[in-house]
Amino acid sequence: MADSARSHDDTARDGGKPGRLTGMGPFMLVWSGQAVSLVGNSVLRFAFVYETWSATGRATALTTLSLCALLPQVLLSPLAGALVDRLDRRTALQFADGGGLLVVALLGVLHLTGGLHTWEVYAAVVLLGCAAAFQFPALGAAVPLLVDKAQLQRANSLLASAKSTADVGGPALGGLLVAFSGLGVIIVADLVSFALALAAIRVVRLRGDTGSGTKPASGPRKKLVAEAAEGMRFLFRYPSLRDLMLAFCVVNLVMVFGFAAVQPMVLARSGGETAALASVNTAIGVGGVAGGLLMAAWSGPRNRARGMLLGIIGMCLSAQVAMALAGGVVGWCAAILVGAALMPMINGVMQAIVQTKVPREWHGRVFGAVMFLSQISVPLATAVSGPLADHVFEPRAAEGTGIFVVLGPLVGDGPGSGMAAMLLLAGLCGIAVGVLSMTRRTVREIDTLLPDVADETPDDSPGDSGRSGDPEGPENPDDPDTPDNPGNKELVEG
Repeated sequence: MADSARSHDDTARDGGKPGRLTGMGPFMLVWSGQAVSLVGNSVLRFAFVYETWSATGRATALTTLSLCALLPQVLLSPLAGALVDRLDRRTALQFADGGGLLVVALLGVLHLTGGLHTWEVYAAVVLLGCAAAFQFPALGAAVPLLVDKAQLQRANSLLASAKSTADVGGPALGGLLVAFSGLGVIIVADLVSFALALAAIRVVRLRGDTGSGTKPASGPRKKLVAEAAEGMRFLFRYPSLRDLMLAFCVVNLVMVFGFAAVQPMVLARSGGETAALASVNTAIGVGGVAGGLLMAAWSGPRNRARGMLLGIIGMCLSAQVAMALAGGVVGWCAAILVGAALMPMINGVMQAIVQTKVPREWHGRVFGAVMFLSQISVPLATAVSGPLADHVFEPRAAEGTGIFVVLGPLVGDGPGSGMAAMLLLAGLCGIAVGVLSMTRRTVREIDTLLPDVADETPDDSPGDSGRSGDPEGPENPDDPDTPDNPGNKELVEG
């Protein structure tokens, strides 16, 4: 199979064994800067939550704050990806971190000259969300210029673990800084974190970073909106990429729907113990960090698509089904820790597939489309899960009616049982999507049906790299009905 050929080729240079972190020095420098920046952002986000709650005392204000951060990042990601493809990768990374630095610097000026009003915090969070929209496509496009193909899954998983580290360490550090220093020190700390991330980007060399990949050979350049739409069309042009992304997005939708009930479920079933919620949240972060580090040591599954789908099934079984059925804090922590540990592998493999199947000059637009498709479900699922829990699942669970005639013996009828049922159903739906995707040849054999694009060197021209320069490519290149595609045959036999 093609994925086996890829793995053998990837390890041949190291005598048949993975090279661990060999050759990843430039990436590790960029990764360190991004990890510090993520922690700084997490600390500032915690401080904003505290300040907003202190000023308003309303949960709606905190929900609005979350939407102000999320919606610009999701909605702007296709446009951000198109702009990333117009720039060289170093400039795109600097644009993302530099934008955040300017916003935080403006916050610092406002804080020093008279304090921050609530509406100014909301505006700042929106602007930070706009800057963050560039982060995912810029990093996704830059990683292949920092590491060899054999290290892509490791590198992507380490990036995922950096976010988990920030999710764990940010609130803890933020609580200490809010208590002992105040918002001014936190703003300065975040400025320093952005400066370190920018410095790391400046000193590394990105191989073959020529940029301007979407510039036409002749004639006017397309409008940015048109180029953003091209990223979506590229994903749906190839059946393997289309089916893989649809599976990923549907699973993301049902998992977000279930995970939205985790925190209130834990509080309801533990009698409102904040220690129980803190333990579960810590387990999520620890699992994410551990999973990223394990992936860095392992390098990932040989069959990437199958490994990703098995990871999705395992995550749904542990973090949702087992979490819903567990009866106490220890069980909740163990279940969700395993699920969180699988998340870096799933995300790392998915990003590596895109990085190796999509020509480099399309990475920004395609990763922008991936970000949009995978995250647009978050506000939708979050918005409907609360009302469904309060007005449908919890009352039915207490009465033992409807679906709880069947689910009642599994999840009980006490407080939080309705939300446990939501988590259970979400997990079962995610498992079903994973199993159905395994039966799809376009997904299961993506490495055979859709060969990797040719590796590019700094001297390569865009027209010399596989499907590069042609968003349409050959007609149905990975259609299961055309197994004799010359490119596929050559890769399988190799």
